[in-house]
Amino acid sequence: MSDTPGTDPYSALRIPGYRFYASAWSFAVIGQQMQSVALGYDLYRKTGDPMVLGWVGLLQAIPVILLAIPAGQLADRFDRRKILMISQIASVITSIGLITCSLTDASVSAYYALLFFDAFANAIGWPARSSILPGIVPLDKLANAVTWNSTFFQLAAVVGPAIGGFVVDKSVTAAYVCDLSAGIWYVTCLLLIKMRKQEISSEPVSMDTVLAGLRFVFRQKIILATITLDLFAVLLGGAVYLLPPVALDILKVDGWGYGFLRAAPAAGAICMGVTLAHLPPMKRAGRAMLLAVAGFGVATIVFGISRNFWVSLVALFLTGVFDNISVVVRHTLVQVLTPDSMRGRVSAVNNIFIGASNELGGFESATVAKLFGVTTSIIAGGIGTLLVVLGVDRAFPTVRKLGSLNDVKALQETSEKSAEPDEVAA
Repeated sequence: MSDTPGTDPYSALRIPGYRFYASAWSFAVIGQQMQSVALGYDLYRKTGDPMVLGWVGLLQAIPVILLAIPAGQLADRFDRRKILMISQIASVITSIGLITCSLTDASVSAYYALLFFDAFANAIGWPARSSILPGIVPLDKLANAVTWNSTFFQLAAVVGPAIGGFVVDKSVTAAYVCDLSAGIWYVTCLLLIKMRKQEISSEPVSMDTVLAGLRFVFRQKIILATITLDLFAVLLGGAVYLLPPVALDILKVDGWGYGFLRAAPAAGAICMGVTLAHLPPMKRAGRAMLLAVAGFGVATIVFGISRNFWVSLVALFLTGVFDNISVVVRHTLVQVLTPDSMRGRVSAVNNIFIGASNELGGFESATVAKLFGVTTSIIAGGIGTLLVVLGVDRAFPTVRKLGSLNDVKALQETSEKSAEPDEVAA
């Protein structure tokens, strides 16, 4: 790769506050990934039932669906950093509970209770975390920061499962201890980071203002289209939730192999994220997003068919490559087109569409696997993803017409003006 003249691929990284935040957040994600590896591996090994993994997804989705919209209102009316810190402290408490469960050989229901509590806390903090970035970097560097944020997340999602697979082979409890340590460090760093003053929404609290983010998304057709595309692609392509039975029963690998399979999508996303950071903004971002989601579906089908560890590893790697393209496009659109006073509420809507669909996708995949088998579930999800791409392309032609992400900045004034009538009405 070579840098394009006039493009600074490291513009966001030159901001000390962003480097500090990104490093702390990355450590927290590594801990969360290690915890996730330990939970899936431990619960499936205890029960041998793929539905136990599906119930994990459902329990984590319910709080997001119920709380994301009011949590978005909180993120626009109060200090986002403080909200995020409270959410992370609750996650630290969850880690302590999981350590206790693993040491006492607690029942599966005890694990479920802790996961529900953790999902409740994350649902409250998610809009604040999703909308905190514009307070750390200026808008002209936001797309670059989003790209690097995605890359750091995926890097952590490679390191976390890889280390987690090794640690789980030795001790499940140790994986929970690592997550606890990372969570404490993240809270500490949030205390120290310097941020620009947040634009606090002055609207009176009402059902009208709570639902303003939802109305904004439905008015901005390009945001609605890209969120919808990711929603159904993630909902149908939840193969990652079925990795424990694939690793243990089909590919017959140990904890190390399972960890590498979990890390493969993130490794692919890292490669694509670094590539995107060194390239100028996509000239045809909408078309690239549609092709990327279609590629995600094809790679998922290959993964479902495969009975070879290396073929499966490459297929999962490619799902990460394709997924990262759609993530960068969607996050850039949501952050740039949304006025700061509404970013919490719009991020909340985004979280419902994408965050909940991740977990519901796990429940859907596990249910189909229980009824028709793991292989059928994965292949059907990939085929469904391809059909979703065709449907979105037909229903939202604006996606295919979306040009360079640089042009999105020119649309910001339009989106802010479109928000004004609702602000006045409220």
